[in-house]
Amino acid sequence: MKPVLALVGRPNVGKSTLFNRLTKSRDAIVADFAGLTRDRHYGNGKQGKHEYIVIDTGGFEPDASSGIYMEMAKQTRQAVAESDVVIFVVDARAGVSAQDHDIANYLRRLGKPCVLVANKAEGMLEGVQLVEFYELGLGDVYPISAAHGQGIRSLIDLALAPLQLLDEEKDEAEQAGVIKLAVAGRPNVGKSTLINVWLGEERLVAFDLPGTTRDAISVPFERNGQKFELIDTAGLRRRGKVFEAIEKFSVVKTLQAIESAHVVLLLIDATQGVTDQDAHIAGYILENGRAVVLAVNKWDAVDEYQRELVKRSIETRLPFLKFANMHLISAQKRQGLGPLWSSIAQASKAANCKMSTPVLTRLLLEAVQFQSPKRAGMFRPKLRYAHQGGMNPPVIVIHGNSLEHVTEAYRRFLEGRFRKEFDLVGTPLRIEFKTSANPFVEKSQ
Repeated sequence: MKPVLALVGRPNVGKSTLFNRLTKSRDAIVADFAGLTRDRHYGNGKQGKHEYIVIDTGGFEPDASSGIYMEMAKQTRQAVAESDVVIFVVDARAGVSAQDHDIANYLRRLGKPCVLVANKAEGMLEGVQLVEFYELGLGDVYPISAAHGQGIRSLIDLALAPLQLLDEEKDEAEQAGVIKLAVAGRPNVGKSTLINVWLGEERLVAFDLPGTTRDAISVPFERNGQKFELIDTAGLRRRGKVFEAIEKFSVVKTLQAIESAHVVLLLIDATQGVTDQDAHIAGYILENGRAVVLAVNKWDAVDEYQRELVKRSIETRLPFLKFANMHLISAQKRQGLGPLWSSIAQASKAANCKMSTPVLTRLLLEAVQFQSPKRAGMFRPKLRYAHQGGMNPPVIVIHGNSLEHVTEAYRRFLEGRFRKEFDLVGTPLRIEFKTSANPFVEKSQ
């Protein structure tokens, strides 16, 4: 599960600039005046093999009691609550302020791991200018420059250091052959009801009210000798519909649960059809390369006309999940649940499929012989050989010349050939092209 880093500090100390630097993006708006960021902003970052989630927050005034500053403080407190490590950002050039002391007092009371960084420290002598920040009582001060990228790698290593032991430990569940199955979907779609039916007991609170489940709850389960870890996630609402702070906390837990799962069962409500939220969740599952099984719940509660509308909406709004098996079920009446397990096992097996290089290369050459890639100007892509580059999801690496000209349509054509041969049902398949370097480039210059 990805660790969460929260950026906290008073206004205009460079939190959003640091956020963009940590996520290698420009997602956070940056300008040279205070109070630009007001809500929490999430982003993904990676350094080496370590991935993490970063939360950007607005200027923090812990004692604010009214107006927009009170709302911003509430957002920051929630970001701190859901984080694993807090990065407290101060302004190296402006020095310590009373507001810095208030924030430091708040963070000390929480006792959460905290890294104190002095931003805008480019060209400054560390020992002289930064000594005053030790009076905040948060330990050593680490100088950085978010705008210039100085000290960022060391900061990430430092922030993730308390979590390294957890990251380096092998997953016990994987060692034991346990399949992590996350049940995801919008609020009130029947996730907890389905898991209760599987377990044969009222293990999870199921109630006809959206948002009953607040956290990602894990339950061990065994079926026909295969061990599972069932993860009931909180429903993902549309961003504009997420009001309560505790629900925003649930969103992070849900996203982390999807990332850590081996297979995701995506539930859709037949009475409401495929909505924007369903497409958003499906896109997130696909983006993370998780194996997926699609289930339409409450199928008994709709008539024939509505059933046809649901099927059409799945075809038009979720075309990128054509590789996944779809099941029509009723968790409450226990209808259609048996075949779900075979699809879950099939998706898990496909995600960890091993593909030999000779077979992949043969399939590639047969595909090229059947249909050559489209010529791009003077060049026609030449595909030479293929090998497997990873599992869960399966990755196929294709080598050749001028492969940057391979069209998306031809990529899909190749994907279909590989899927059919290896029976890759229920898992995304990623194809990477690697063009060989031209040995004559330097000689011709």
